[in-house]
Amino acid sequence: MNTLVSRYASTSATLELQDKDGLEDENVSDTMWGSSAGFGNLGPGGLKFDIPAVHSPTDFLRLHTDDHADPSCRIKIKHGTTTLAFRFKGGVIVAVDSRATAGSYIASGTVKKVIEINKFLLGTMAGGAADCQYWETYLGIQCRLHELRNRERISVAAASKYLSNLVYSYKGMGLSMGTMICGWDKTGPALFYVDSDGTRLKGDVFSVGSGSTFAYGVLDQGYHWDMTDEEAQELGRRSIYAAGHRDAYSGNTLNLYHVKEDGWRFIGNYDISKLHYDGPGDVPGSTGKGYGYEERTAGLSSSDFQEVVA
Repeated sequence: MNTLVSRYASTSATLELQDKDGLEDENVSDTMWGSSAGFGNLGPGGLKFDIPAVHSPTDFLRLHTDDHADPSCRIKIKHGTTTLAFRFKGGVIVAVDSRATAGSYIASGTVKKVIEINKFLLGTMAGGAADCQYWETYLGIQCRLHELRNRERISVAAASKYLSNLVYSYKGMGLSMGTMICGWDKTGPALFYVDSDGTRLKGDVFSVGSGSTFAYGVLDQGYHWDMTDEEAQELGRRSIYAAGHRDAYSGNTLNLYHVKEDGWRFIGNYDISKLHYDGPGDVPGSTGKGYGYEERTAGLSSSDFQEVVA
């Protein structure tokens, strides 16, 4: 960081700091500047990240993290989130929770896990927050450049392929990403899953995160192609609620988006605890009841009837 400051500033304070740290401009390697997909000409030579000074970054990560389930590892990585997206005749529904965890500690309850790449493209965030935010924001830059060069919007397939190729070049270097690229292009609604291994899958229904098994249970039961917009939005809400209610690493609030032909639209933010007791309120497609077991089974359970004594 000091090197970056000293390269573009010449104040006495900067020079003093440079002398103190013993940093000289001539000795700075080209690998210190930017990345191979960086944000412009930050410095001379090839633009790429400097990697740790170890023989094998992959082996280093496995040694110090729980990649190989070592109980004595120094860094125990616990991932927790729930994100989902599905396509239907009316577009693409994207729903996510807002909880960020650091081990068993809830670091934040207001994380925005939907990244607005452009007006017609959304990306979701699961895994490492910094990795997803950085590379999907960078993807937005490339999508805009594609639009300027070709005078048309980039397709969802091309955007997802670009991200897949990008993260694959850093495979084994510690990236942690499980994303979905969702949007509308000439082919209609489109949805792709991309992860940090470079895997890229096209599909109709995806859920990523520790709560995805709970979300899939609701999605598999309620999904069909011919849903109305209201039914699809309600399915997204109920699926994330199920994960937030059952998975300790998911919860707080729910953010819901709907991608249509004229671009994405933010539907709303919902408190998962309020969904349990009160439901989403007066919205189309809602039953007007809370999502909790007691609200859904009132008057239908045997416990609600008094035992009849002969």
